Amino acid sequence: MTAPAIAPRAPNPGDGPAPRPGAPRMLTGDRPTGRLHLGHYAGSLANRIRLHRRYESFFIIADLHMLTTKNSPGEIAEVGRYAAEMVLDSLAAGLDPAHSVFYLQSAVPEVAELSLLLSSLVTVPRLQRIPSLKEMGQHAGQREMPLALLGYPVLQAADILAVQAAAVPVGRDNAPHVEVAREMARRFNHRYGQVFAVPALVPADVPVLPGTDGKAKMSKSLGNAIYLSDPPDEVAAKVRRMYTDPARTATGVPGTVEGNAVFVYHDAFNDRPAEVADLKERYRAGKVGDAEVKEKLAAALDRFLDPIRACRAALEADQGLVEELIVTGSARTRREVKRTLADMRAAMGLTVALAGFRRAARARRDVRGSG
Repeated sequence: MTAPAIAPRAPNPGDGPAPRPGAPRMLTGDRPTGRLHLGHYAGSLANRIRLHRRYESFFIIADLHMLTTKNSPGEIAEVGRYAAEMVLDSLAAGLDPAHSVFYLQSAVPEVAELSLLLSSLVTVPRLQRIPSLKEMGQHAGQREMPLALLGYPVLQAADILAVQAAAVPVGRDNAPHVEVAREMARRFNHRYGQVFAVPALVPADVPVLPGTDGKAKMSKSLGNAIYLSDPPDEVAAKVRRMYTDPARTATGVPGTVEGNAVFVYHDAFNDRPAEVADLKERYRAGKVGDAEVKEKLAAALDRFLDPIRACRAALEADQGLVEELIVTGSARTRREVKRTLADMRAAMGLTVALAGFRRAARARRDVRGSG
């Protein structure tokens, strides 16, 4: 992975999203639990930047999904700040607002009804077979699975189908969730009539970036992350603390490159492959110290992050920009979801009973009025 060319320009949200007429839709997003880090970039953001101009792209700020594992009053109170930070990071990294619709999930309450209507199309055993749900619960310290977490894939399917997304880019962990959405779309169409496009899973061979501790993937909650918004001195400090080869006790001892977190980062973000190859060769031969390897990694990360930092500063200077994008994006998404929900209710016949009651009530009023 080499550093992308990111122009630090401040977009104009007044123009609004400008998708190509008839372009297929893409949906993806994140839970608003904090700023984005290098793990997010490697695992999802780089792929979104690559794909988003090909589609009418919807990016969900999934605050309802956050409630499955983080639902204290204090955590909910942080949603607004974290949502703005996420959008700011995404724009600074290269998402074009003219091709992106950012929206707050809880600002589209119709998705909850859509999720309820879809829930009859999947069984509990089917949901229990999704391995990532148990992992999410365990990571959140939950001994028993809440109903909301078990229904996470159903709400995710509602998100996807509500905007009639044709493509959902995901990594390996989330692929089973999208498959549930595909199954639900097919079942609904077969039972009630064609309403939903069956979304295509766009697989992303995304790398799992280890944390700076070298022991787990990069994570906000584990405190082992380098953020896209970190200043150079903070990046340098985090890189200096990174774990390398534990068996290497001195500079003259040959070291292992494979699985070494510092070299994983070099491979992912250093835009000077000859420098990386030289460092690996000398490291294996015991001819370079960890200090030099880390110093050059910090310099490479700064070359990668500097354009993002510059763009972020320009975006932050335009006060209210990010908030306006979220407000307009949420309003637009809600209009789309209302149309989908109306089509869904009509196909299921849920509008028939009330229409009959209204006709009967109207006839009764007419008779009484003529008497």
